[in-house]
Amino acid sequence: MCSYRLALWFLAALLISSLATAADPLSHQSEQLDVQLAPRTPQQMAAFYEARGFGRDMIDSLNEHCFITVAIHNKSADVIWLDLNQWHFKNAAGEVLRQDRVYWRERWNRMQIPLAHQSTFRWTLLPEQLDFRPGEYEGGNITLPRLGKPMTITAQFYPDEQRNGTPITVKFDNVQCAENP
Repeated sequence: MCSYRLALWFLAALLISSLATAADPLSHQSEQLDVQLAPRTPQQMAAFYEARGFGRDMIDSLNEHCFITVAIHNKSADVIWLDLNQWHFKNAAGEVLRQDRVYWRERWNRMQIPLAHQSTFRWTLLPEQLDFRPGEYEGGNITLPRLGKPMTITAQFYPDEQRNGTPITVKFDNVQCAENP
């Protein structure tokens, strides 16, 4: 399991460090937690998934969405919980709904996408929930509708094993979906 998480962190770090983006990565650093967001262009995501054998219908579907690569590092001496249901996305028009794993499974099933491609895609998403052990890294993508307006992303993390500590709130303002050059 540790090697799986390390591989995911490596994937996120590789995407953040090696791909040019239309938007600069956004960063939050504290004594407890580092969080980086890197919006991805449709071209970047198409290239990534095409290299893994995804068909044109799947790529076209992905191009309709906003991808943001997230990298998280627990720098504290305690467990910190990630729960994407506690992340909130808003733009000037109101709440923006994140497209979770259920959304994607239903969409891929309607499109009759092969299970191998569904699995590969799912592997690149940020986990819905995860307990970050001290020193642990994790990364993956979140997907949102491409609405053409900047948004605010407010992420809440919960410290300690039982999630009883004071939530850690991380807020990113003026987050833009990256566009092709």
